[in-house]
Amino acid sequence: MYSLSQSVRMKGAAGEPLPSPFKGLTKLEAEFRRGELSVVAAAGGTGKSVLAINLAIQSNVPTLYFSADSTAATQLSRATAIITGHDAKRIKSQLHADQFDEYEEVLAKRWWQRFNYSARPTPAELELHLNAYEAVFGIYPHLVVIDNITNVDAGGNGTAEEFTFGLEGLCDYLNEMARETHAHVMAMHHVIGDYSDGLKPIPQSGLKGKISRVPSLILTIHKEIDGMDSRTLNVSPVKNREGFEDSSGETFASFDFNTSNIRLEDVEEEVVF
Repeated sequence: MYSLSQSVRMKGAAGEPLPSPFKGLTKLEAEFRRGELSVVAAAGGTGKSVLAINLAIQSNVPTLYFSADSTAATQLSRATAIITGHDAKRIKSQLHADQFDEYEEVLAKRWWQRFNYSARPTPAELELHLNAYEAVFGIYPHLVVIDNITNVDAGGNGTAEEFTFGLEGLCDYLNEMARETHAHVMAMHHVIGDYSDGLKPIPQSGLKGKISRVPSLILTIHKEIDGMDSRTLNVSPVKNREGFEDSSGETFASFDFNTSNIRLEDVEEEVVF
């Protein structure tokens, strides 16, 4: 056990916020702190993975990204587009045509950002790759992304009750992972049917499986589309142990989603209360 004064020396990197490209969320006191678990929930196709890949690439921190929901070609194209500003569809076409040489140098500089593409990783596989990362680089990643949490094969999801219990237990496991490695662990998750169109604010109660007990931070995302291939993502802090929260989802920071280069950029001074 430790006294309060001894705890000063024991804290390590726990609680240290990652550098965030999202100024609107910072204004709402929503930060991605090392040693903590966050959950990002939204309807399918709304932009959960886009938020995660933008955090990883724009913050440029040591990252281990478990991409169970997207292929290597998709993630590589998105990451390259965010880094270079080039069109993601053009990049993917070049990738499939084996004409990718122009990007090799810029991508080689991001050697500390690693991806796993297993469609159904087990907790044992998560641990194996975390430990391999530490063995190779001498540190654990500062950011670990689980995309999506329901893709993790934790077993025992035959009934609705087993599904909920399994998700809650998995959150406990990921929270322990964050505490032990001092990484920020971000898990993507789905929402219940009432919010499956992604067009209205999602409250804390809208998460599938009711797993809100464990995470320190829960963000929900809904979108606005203007009909001209322009999209705005609205990100709501519905749970936040370290700052402002609005469990209704009606308070959010807004970000322009550039569908060409996949970048998220703050809508100027746009925080809706």
